Amino acid sequence: MKVRDIMQVPVKVLRERTTLREAASFFRREMVRGVQVVDERGFSAGVFSYEELLNALATGSSLSDAISLHVRPMMCSVHPDTDIEELKRYGSSFLTVVDGSQILGGIDMMAVDDILRGGTISTRIPVYEVLMDMPEAAFLVDEKCCVRWINTTAGIWCTKEPTDVLGKKLAQVLTEEGFEIEVDPLDGQSIIIAWRDETRFLPITWPARFPDGSQKRIVLLRDVQEDMLRAREIAKLRSMSKELDAIIDSSFDGIFITDGNGRALRVNRAYERITGIRAKEVMGRPMAELVTEGFYDESVTLKVLQSRRIETIIQKVRDSKTIVVTGNPIFDDDGEIWRVVTNVRDVTELRKLQQELERLAELQNHYQRELDTLRRNINPNPEIIIRSKKMREIHDQAMRLAQVDSSVLITGESGVGKEVVARLIHDNSHRHRGPFVKISCAAIPEQLLESELFGYKAGAFTGALRSGKQGVFETANGGTLFLDEIGEMPLGLQAKLLRVLQERTIVPVGGVRETPIDVRIIAATNRDLDDMVQAKEFRSDLYYRLNVVPLFIPPLRERQEAIIDFVYHFLSRYNQKYGLNKQIEPDAMDMLIASKWPGNVRQLSNTMERLVVMARGDVITGAEAEKVLHSSRDNNSACAKTPRSVTLKEAVDLAERDALLQALRSHPSSRAAARALGVNQSTVVRKAQRHGIRIGESSMRSDIG
Repeated sequence: MKVRDIMQVPVKVLRERTTLREAASFFRREMVRGVQVVDERGFSAGVFSYEELLNALATGSSLSDAISLHVRPMMCSVHPDTDIEELKRYGSSFLTVVDGSQILGGIDMMAVDDILRGGTISTRIPVYEVLMDMPEAAFLVDEKCCVRWINTTAGIWCTKEPTDVLGKKLAQVLTEEGFEIEVDPLDGQSIIIAWRDETRFLPITWPARFPDGSQKRIVLLRDVQEDMLRAREIAKLRSMSKELDAIIDSSFDGIFITDGNGRALRVNRAYERITGIRAKEVMGRPMAELVTEGFYDESVTLKVLQSRRIETIIQKVRDSKTIVVTGNPIFDDDGEIWRVVTNVRDVTELRKLQQELERLAELQNHYQRELDTLRRNINPNPEIIIRSKKMREIHDQAMRLAQVDSSVLITGESGVGKEVVARLIHDNSHRHRGPFVKISCAAIPEQLLESELFGYKAGAFTGALRSGKQGVFETANGGTLFLDEIGEMPLGLQAKLLRVLQERTIVPVGGVRETPIDVRIIAATNRDLDDMVQAKEFRSDLYYRLNVVPLFIPPLRERQEAIIDFVYHFLSRYNQKYGLNKQIEPDAMDMLIASKWPGNVRQLSNTMERLVVMARGDVITGAEAEKVLHSSRDNNSACAKTPRSVTLKEAVDLAERDALLQALRSHPSSRAAARALGVNQSTVVRKAQRHGIRIGESSMRSDIG
């Protein structure tokens, strides 16, 4: 018997867009177990059979899914003149009958098996005897899907007598026995799938021809739960395999996998790229053979198989590339090497990358140097905002002073940036590699200031360090000493400072030997030294020695055009300090520009820091700026509520003078007054002279009166 004698004709086809539900209905209606699938152009797209339907349901697919997701693209085809005995060697459940390029029909292999076992069902023993003892429930239904016979297994399923089942619709029988069913939407009777207690049953239907010429169908309910679980596991394994393949192929490093005998099993794309060796050249071949043929000079896999531990070698491949290869053994449950996974890195590529990074780093440094040079040309010191003609003149003068080694006296109100200018002079002078040392003459008590300036020897006074201490003059040797608040230096120390400036030597407190020094002096004050010289509060000879080149820095209110730049400068500084990204709105900027800034740049810096920290949002508003400025004005007003406007130094002097007068009035001698004040008698005498107080009873009466 030939294939053409039993093939399915005419050719039955389904479209790719057909749903699983429609396909199942088609199988029931046409009594077939497989069909051709064609695309929208009518070309063959593959085969869809009961096997694909079962796998789709097992993996949880919806009955409304298109069969295109489950079509088997690889078709098994036979010639129409092929003998059906030869069909046994095909493993597919449905075959395509092809003559040249023309599809003639299809072959249902279950029907072929049926024929090969002895002909059609009507020519063998009665159907009842064939199906009675089958382990699966079988029903014989007529053209109206009414049950006409059931086998033993179906009778066990049914809670009713078999006679009560006969004549009922099969769908009704199953529903009454607790089954849930999916009915063919086209005829409303055929069952697509049934399930009960989480177990699924797939109805398998085939026609039965009886001698009386009647047409009936045999419906076999096959338990597909295990098949579905198996199919689900297979799908899961396929997914894991696909995921592993994706991971291996996406690796930038080359990966080479062999079995426990050193035979190549897997090569990823990176390995092909790095080594230039194609997978098809080595797959399935033992490593020893590949080494012999010159693919590699040696094999890390063979080393791993011998040592049974991780091995790393420098390997040369066929095209003379040098690579670093690391082999890792993977053991099975019996402790035998199951796989060897080799990781490959191209040393040549790494070296090129390293050289490229070094080149980019050097290029970045070059551009950074160029940028720094441009910045210095535009604004040599980022701390100095140069927008006014006055500040440009000051900057130019400071740069000229940096080229000489004369003493400099910087004057200006508190907070205008005297120290910044002093550093500018130092940083651009030939002493820039030496230290820049600052000391505030107002911040250190008079008794300690001399030792801070000149240092002291061991045992110079009570509490002195045994090793002595170096003064700031020695610390600044070779560099610059910045004497801030020089106007607050006591007269006694002024004389010693003058001697140091003239002789360029110092004598530490408690010492006798002179120490030569090489220090440039830059002094600064916010007081009027001319008036202090006239008032005998500052030595004129020291003043002229310091004031070789005077440098006056105007207050911020006289260079308002620089406020905007200062604002953005401090905004950037405090954003970076606190990890913020605050901006400032125009109203807030206008208020800052309009402010008088009695504390000059220092006050502006403090105000900007408060605004950056206290602003609620990312933008500093005008209301927030007004609040901070108003708070500053209130503080200034509170400080101004004194009998007259005086500086802190003047207020301290007034308090000191009042204390001296009170002590001298209350005690008969300067010694007793010194004991009451807790100071030495010489201190009382010196301070009395400084404040113009004559010690003596008659003079005290006239002074008080």
